Amino acid sequence: MTATTHVTEHSITVAAPPEAVFALVADVAGWPQLFGPTIHVEVLEEKPLDEGRSEQLLRIWATANGTPRTWTSRRTLDRAAGRIVFRQVVSAAPVESMGGEWIVEADGDGASKVTLLHDYRAIGDDPAAVELIERAVDRNSHAELGALKAGAELGGQRDEIHFTFSDSERIEGSAEDVFAFLDRADLWPERLPHVARLELTEDEPNLQLMDMDTRSPDGSTHNTTSIRVTFPDRAVIVYKQLRVPAAMAGHTGRWVIEPTDDGNGVVATSWHTVTLDIEGVHQLLGPETTLAQARAMVRKALGTNSSTTLRHAKQFAEEAAHART
Repeated sequence: MTATTHVTEHSITVAAPPEAVFALVADVAGWPQLFGPTIHVEVLEEKPLDEGRSEQLLRIWATANGTPRTWTSRRTLDRAAGRIVFRQVVSAAPVESMGGEWIVEADGDGASKVTLLHDYRAIGDDPAAVELIERAVDRNSHAELGALKAGAELGGQRDEIHFTFSDSERIEGSAEDVFAFLDRADLWPERLPHVARLELTEDEPNLQLMDMDTRSPDGSTHNTTSIRVTFPDRAVIVYKQLRVPAAMAGHTGRWVIEPTDDGNGVVATSWHTVTLDIEGVHQLLGPETTLAQARAMVRKALGTNSSTTLRHAKQFAEEAAHART
C-alpha cells in the first residue's frame, strides 16, 4: 500500500524585489550562510533546459529537528516564472519521499510574496515518523523564510556585513597527515593551546558534531558548536557553527589541503565566511563601532586561531614525514 502524501504550505512577504529574492534561493552556495538549518550544499550536476530553465542535482547536508542529515535532491529553476521545483532523489530515513516548490511573486510596491510548498511521505506511514517529519518541515520552513526575508531586506548592506577571508601554510609533508591532524579534532585540547575542551561525536561516517571551548587572549573561554562534513578523498573539511558569538549572525568555513605548484609538499588553507549581526556588534562592541571595525576584529580573532591550528598541523605533518625518512 502506498504511504499517505502530506502537503504543507508556508509563506512570507518580503520587502525586496522578486529578482533579488529569487537570486538568494537559487544560490545554493550561499545557503549555509543564509539558512540556519543548512550545513553544506554541493552541486553534483547542472545543465540548461529549454526556455531559460535549468536543472541541478544537489547533495545537501542540513539539520532536521536538530539532527544532521544528508540527502540528494534534483531541482528545476525557472527564473522567468519565479519558481524552483525540487524533489529528493535519495532521502534520509524516516522520509520515504519529499519534494516541493519555491514560488516568488511580485506583491506590489517592489515587495515579494514567497511561498514554500512541501509534499512528503513517511516510511511505512508510521505516525511517529509523520509527526517527526511534520515538525522538521514546519520548523525549517519558518526558519528559512524568516532568514530569506532578513537577508533580502538587507539589500546593499549585505555586502558590508558578509565577507570571506583565508589563511594558508606551506607544509613539507603529506596531505594525509595534515588531514589526519584536522580530522582528529577530539585530540585538539592536547595539541592546540587555544582549545580548552572539545567533544566530538560522529554518529554517521564523515559527519561530525563538535562542541568546543576556546580560550581568548584574556584567559576567558567561549563555547561554539559546529557540524563538520569531512571529505578524506579530497582532503577537505567543511563546517558550520551552530552557536556563534554575539557579533555574528553566521559563520561557515572549510579546511582545504592542496599540492604545492612545485610538488614538494602541500598548502593547507583555512577559509572563513562570516555574516555580522549588526545589533550584536553594537551590543557587544559598543554603539560607536563601525562595521569595518567589527570585520577587522572578527577577522583577527578567527584568523589567529586558524593560523595557530595550521602551524601545529604543519609541525605534526613535517615530524611525521621526517620520521618516515
